[in-house]
Amino acid sequence: MKLTKSSSKALHHANILKACSVSMMMMKQNNQCSTRCIHDHSDFKRGLIITTQSGVDVMNNSLLNKGTSFTRTERDRLHIRGLLPAVIVDIDTQLLRIRERYNMLASDIERYQFLTQLQDRNETLFYKFLVNNIKELAPIIYTPTVGKACESFSHIFRKPRGMFFSAEDRGEMKAMVYNYPVDEIDVIVVTDGGRILGLGDLGANGDGIPIGKLSLYVAAGGINPGRVMPVMLDVGTNNEKLLNDPLYLGIRRKRLTGQEYFDVLDEFMEAVTTRWPKVLIQFEDFTSDKAEIVLKKYRNRCLSFNDDIQGTGSVIVAGILNSLRAIGQQFSDIKHQKFLVVGSGGAGLGVANALKEAMVREGLDDEEARKNFYVVDKDGLLTQRRIEEGDEKGIAFTASQRSYAEVRDDLPEGLSILETIKTVKPDILLGLSGVGGLFTEDILREMNRQCAERGKEPIIFPLSNPTSKSEASAELVFRCTEGRGVFASGSPFDDVTLPNGLTIRPPQANNMFIFPGVGLGSILAGSKHISNNMFYAASKSLAASVSDEAIKRKEVYPRVEDIREVTKKVAVGVIRQAVSEGNALKFADKSKTFIDSNAEMEEYVGKRMWCPQYVPIVN
Repeated sequence: MKLTKSSSKALHHANILKACSVSMMMMKQNNQCSTRCIHDHSDFKRGLIITTQSGVDVMNNSLLNKGTSFTRTERDRLHIRGLLPAVIVDIDTQLLRIRERYNMLASDIERYQFLTQLQDRNETLFYKFLVNNIKELAPIIYTPTVGKACESFSHIFRKPRGMFFSAEDRGEMKAMVYNYPVDEIDVIVVTDGGRILGLGDLGANGDGIPIGKLSLYVAAGGINPGRVMPVMLDVGTNNEKLLNDPLYLGIRRKRLTGQEYFDVLDEFMEAVTTRWPKVLIQFEDFTSDKAEIVLKKYRNRCLSFNDDIQGTGSVIVAGILNSLRAIGQQFSDIKHQKFLVVGSGGAGLGVANALKEAMVREGLDDEEARKNFYVVDKDGLLTQRRIEEGDEKGIAFTASQRSYAEVRDDLPEGLSILETIKTVKPDILLGLSGVGGLFTEDILREMNRQCAERGKEPIIFPLSNPTSKSEASAELVFRCTEGRGVFASGSPFDDVTLPNGLTIRPPQANNMFIFPGVGLGSILAGSKHISNNMFYAASKSLAASVSDEAIKRKEVYPRVEDIREVTKKVAVGVIRQAVSEGNALKFADKSKTFIDSNAEMEEYVGKRMWCPQYVPIVN
């Protein structure tokens, strides 16, 4: 039977109402989540929200609340007429009020609290404000301000977000995971609070990290905010100040160690992957002795990665690629570079491993590549001698620490940073120590002098964050290298004006350029795991997103304002690599022509990125 335009439209509305009725009946029967977002990755076209909630419950649900932007029909349909001022305004008008209030605040921690309160009240408005002002606000919701917030987390705590698993929940995790009222989760970020940024063991106070990280997944990566879950895995703390704080929100016991620790972690992992088998799990700010073990154990069992190790490594590979472009070399020349890596923790050696693998791809064998790395930590240059003496004393070393030490029997143990620079004449200096101001003027000037003698420009990346932990400021590096250096930092710095009048925008080696794209790409691809080559593809895509004009200005990373476009390109690179590995279940029916087309792939990814805009709510 041929339908008229009006009858077709009526049938369409009838089908929506039927779907709503069925949805409500199923949700009541299951007594589970009462809100279903239809604008997700699998059904992005329909753009509506179905809910069984009404009245003040709608206004108290941050994923549903629109404040004064609820339409008149929504106010009637949701039974909230009279519960709001009569005026109806659009989201842009609401943003004016948010901006006015935000500008009144005097400190970054006040701004952080204001933004978290907005997020708890109205997530769409929060993310609209964040996306529109990402350069200004990213340092508030994440590093460096989130570090200050974590230090006082138990004192400024207002409302729980996500889930809390602890050592006291052993034997109950598989059951308690069903207390979370969401049936579909795309991303979990979990921390045990053991090494929060450069601040050390903050225990349950570290919960601010997964919350902030997931805010960036949503704002930068277009992940639906209703499908993310921050997790605090509370295994205790060795921080006496916290244990003695009457307001501390964590369990009051020393941190679990050994098999007891891994038993708790294993139970947590089994619980979340049983309920959400396709979820991406990002491990965040685990201590160095745990991070590498956890990553190795789980990376091929489920969709997971460690951002401190793999994300940092990937973003630095991209920065080094572009640094070589900036000094007139090819990326294949990476195999000829000598690296001085300051910091032997998970991040430092994660970066070294990523760069080493890039050298192997350019023709070196693994041992030859490792010989290009000199690792210095608080005890000086790491050599084979330290490993041998440590083994005799029962000191534990990670597999990565051993791998770089065993090829370093050609130099004395314990050389300082300055002594190592004078001895080995490195081309590239990387700081991942977590020690603020570690790169002194003497170190930076010697690095510049050694490179100048060989006709090279020094590449210097002080990568620790927050800003107080950065090994050197942008101003100091450019001053000590007489403006010759290629610089990138882990924390944001203001523009630097050189004596010749040239103003340089210090590039930031921000993991935000990598992890949202890796996460989005692997989710859209339907990957079962994230390979090293998928991270390498992310690095190449990130590097390629920087124009030749920017490279001439030594801007080796893109601008934060362009983050969503960068994420789109990174996600495309990750998907293509996953397809080539047979690790993209959702692309099995896609043609090679489609996959090879940048325009079509970017359009495909872009349409599946959540955008902060109000959509109709159906009750």
